[in-house]
Amino acid sequence: MEEIRVRFAPSPTGKVHIGNIRAAIYNWLFARHTGGKFLLRVEDTDLERSTPEAIKALFECMEWLGLSYDEPEFYQTKNVKRHLECVEKLLAEGKAYKCERTSRDGKTGEVVMFRMPKEGTIEFDDIVKGHMAKKAEDIQDFAIVRSDGSPIFHLANVVDDIDQRVTHIIRGDDHVENTFKHIELFKALGATPPKYGHLSMIVNAQGKPYSKRDGAAFVGEFREQGYLPDALFNYLLLLGWNPGDEREVLTKDEMVNLFTLEAVHVTAAKFDMKKLQWMNAEYIKRIPRDEFMSEMKRRIEAGGYDLSAFKADSFNWDLLVDQLQVRTKFWSDIPGNCAYFFTDDYQFDEKAVEKRLRKEGVKELLLDLADRFAKLEKFDAASGEAMVKELSQGNGMGPWVHPIRVAVSGRTEGPGLFEMLELLGRDRTISRLKAAAEKYAL
Repeated sequence: MEEIRVRFAPSPTGKVHIGNIRAAIYNWLFARHTGGKFLLRVEDTDLERSTPEAIKALFECMEWLGLSYDEPEFYQTKNVKRHLECVEKLLAEGKAYKCERTSRDGKTGEVVMFRMPKEGTIEFDDIVKGHMAKKAEDIQDFAIVRSDGSPIFHLANVVDDIDQRVTHIIRGDDHVENTFKHIELFKALGATPPKYGHLSMIVNAQGKPYSKRDGAAFVGEFREQGYLPDALFNYLLLLGWNPGDEREVLTKDEMVNLFTLEAVHVTAAKFDMKKLQWMNAEYIKRIPRDEFMSEMKRRIEAGGYDLSAFKADSFNWDLLVDQLQVRTKFWSDIPGNCAYFFTDDYQFDEKAVEKRLRKEGVKELLLDLADRFAKLEKFDAASGEAMVKELSQGNGMGPWVHPIRVAVSGRTEGPGLFEMLELLGRDRTISRLKAAAEKYAL
């Protein structure tokens, strides 16, 4: 049985778009599922735009997402001699010809054109889209060598696929028209065309191609914003494929075992930033507890907070992990979401103060709570909640909970309130309730 060989062949002319990297993910999974080979080809023939920085960014994205390839990377520029040998063969056999052409900048020069058949139908069975066909007469002859003697994408792409023994080409459906041309090039060069699978586009909420105008569109931007590589990998996989059941968060092993090209969707995939944020939070929840603890502390210290006074015997780090890990969407959220535990100079949200503290009777309420907390025999989450529940007399704890939270943290959201109070401790809780009562409450 022939070994399956697929390739990811980006042109490194800038940042790596999520549409391109999704194609890489599908190729990688297909290769791993079938026991085949996943290859990386750097199509760097655009010498002005294919900079070392762009190539470095490509490699960094591949490594970050875990897209390991099975043979050394293949640089298209190193195969130019072979490209031009194939052109001479096509010219000698009458399958290509030279002619004068005027470029967009007004310069006239001799280019090499590939001679398309003028009769019959060009057709192939697309693994994703099904049977595809087009009349040969509807496709014009096209250039394969520029007037400066350099090979054009169509020719270089096909020759490299032949040389790398590529068996399946999985790429975006913006290449469908190119595929009809490439099939004829394969045949003209005496090679059997690979099997093709064209992936639907990633679109925005309006159904238009997703771009940087819609938000982050490049892999590096998602990395900078704090997305985890496995979360982005998982989400991009689901943009056009699903496992056939209700599962959404999958391990790499599950993805490899389940992935097939036949299950890839034909319809366009709509990018949903909220869904990606949810996915990232789900992956953070699954991080081993000790790893989360370590990264949490590192992030807090990097945020400028001194943790030397918060030793394990005086601060309940395990309780903080319990509260933060299930509520964290991004690593970058951590310092802001828990700063008030590590400094008394915390910021108050003005809207929260206005809504929860600047009301008649709140000052007396906070001072009364401070007194009651001082008299509790044991100061922990369970005791604090029991006390407030008793005060509410079954009518809901909102009138107490909301002012307390804003008073001790300056925020309207965060960990469970009574767990927050336990983490702060009795003395700091009482001090903050009294300070907020005097400064903000009516």
